[in-house]
Amino acid sequence: MFKVTPGDTIAAIATAIVPQEGSIGIVRLSGNNSLSIARTIFNTPGQQIWESHRILYGYIRHPLTQQIIDEALLLLMLAPRSYTREDVIEFHCHGGIIPVQQVLQLCLEQGARLAQPGEFTLRAFLNGRIDLTQAESIADLVGARSPQASQLALGGLQGKLAAPIRQLRHDCLDILAEIEARIDFEEDLPPLDESLVSQGLQDVLRQVEGILQTADQGELLRSGLKVAIVGRPNVGKSSLLNAWSRSDRAIVTDLPGTTRDVVESHLVVGGIPIQVLDTAGIRDTLDQVEKIGVERSRQAARYADLILLTIDAQTGWTNQDEVIYQEVKHRPLILVINKTDLAEADLIKFPAQIQQIVKTVAAKNQGIDQLENAILTSVYGENIKASNLDLAINQRQAAALTRAKIALEQVQETIINQLPLDFWTIDLRATIQALGEITGEEITESVLDRIFSRFCIGK
Repeated sequence: MFKVTPGDTIAAIATAIVPQEGSIGIVRLSGNNSLSIARTIFNTPGQQIWESHRILYGYIRHPLTQQIIDEALLLLMLAPRSYTREDVIEFHCHGGIIPVQQVLQLCLEQGARLAQPGEFTLRAFLNGRIDLTQAESIADLVGARSPQASQLALGGLQGKLAAPIRQLRHDCLDILAEIEARIDFEEDLPPLDESLVSQGLQDVLRQVEGILQTADQGELLRSGLKVAIVGRPNVGKSSLLNAWSRSDRAIVTDLPGTTRDVVESHLVVGGIPIQVLDTAGIRDTLDQVEKIGVERSRQAARYADLILLTIDAQTGWTNQDEVIYQEVKHRPLILVINKTDLAEADLIKFPAQIQQIVKTVAAKNQGIDQLENAILTSVYGENIKASNLDLAINQRQAAALTRAKIALEQVQETIINQLPLDFWTIDLRATIQALGEITGEEITESVLDRIFSRFCIGK
């Protein structure tokens, strides 16, 4: 559980650190003692001015031994003009593990404490610089796996989700005020226009339902798809992976059983991050190593979001293909008929239940565009253009919006049943609370803990 102490100074490494790679590593401080810690360990030659939003050059030294730890730049951002609205210091050190770890340790020795995961962003939220949707968008931006996911996160950071949610909550508060005024001052005010209230709530419900429809697509853009290429040996699965990824990730030979393990490649198709799994050919075998690979292929197929069942146009649909199909037919599936330059694919008889078929010549890089279009169609249906989004909610936000939707429907039912006004306010308050949870105006510590614990420490 997060326990933020006002004025407490926190420190963390704010950049990914890889041994012997990366030119710059950043150590970040936030809190009341950030400036004093910086002055204690950072020496600036010449007459450099310590003022907000200025970059200083100097050396980080141990205050007791005067040993130089690193040559660095210091970025000074004083409250409230900083990420956390507290005094923030950043040491821009040489990259690598040792320099930044030594600088971080020096900050901790001077009274800072190690930040918890996401604590810098949590402080930005608690200090009113950002709302909860913006905080979550920051995490999405850091973890974006495609340009579209990045743009979606930037939209959230700019308030494209928070603005309509706040307006909906404001509309509900106005309606609640009208109802409560009639309850408290019934004799002094004209009767409540029930049809007007019902229409206002219907408008809110319609907008809530519209935002809810973005949940599945938002999850796709954030998390992506896991696609497994499955089939019997030597049908061209590895060639398909290589052609699709434009690389030689998988070994390709004319010998069946060449692929012994699952080979991964990461692609982006229509803005969707895709993890492609090239699996070992599925067949009965006495080879112990190949047998392990076949079992891993079956496991990959069980957990894949989409199956590319690949067959050979020369041999057509075989009994072995039928056995594999029976294992994977419960998953979303595209039939890939490969090597169509060597045989007529239209003569192949396959189960009528298979709706999507793609013809490829993987060895010649043919049919890849058609395969990608088939994948997008399986995700979006025929209206692929619907994939363009300005905003998309995550699972937490969808859960809160679903509660708001249910509460709004219950208010409408209460109005239809002509129950007293007091009953109207119960579900209306539940709607307001659910909408407030999305932006953070109504929030609990446990929710904050769940959200920010998924951040990296330096963010």
